[in-house]
Amino acid sequence: MKNLTTEVKEELKALVYEFFAEECEVDPGELNHGTSIIDDLDGDSLLFVELVELMKKKYGLNIQLQSIGKYLLRNPAETIGEVIETACLLYEHENEIVNLATN
Repeated sequence: MKNLTTEVKEELKALVYEFFAEECEVDPGELNHGTSIIDDLDGDSLLFVELVELMKKKYGLNIQLQSIGKYLLRNPAETIGEVIETACLLYEHENEIVNLATN
């Protein structure tokens, strides 16, 4: 399990904001934690897959899409804030995120 420092948490937050701003062609200033990926940005679940691949490369994470899928079925990430929370959990727990699915 990786240690999620305040610095890494801020990096992940910036990464998520920059990623969605670029992919959805919006100004980062228009985004906030409550921004809906689907309703406000016309995004889809494939964007999350692309973000995870980016995180895997940047942080050397061992994450299987099957593990993320199982977690997200019980804990959907529909807003920018929820994606940031999930990204932090992925960083900390990698494939073990599936064991956190409690909802």
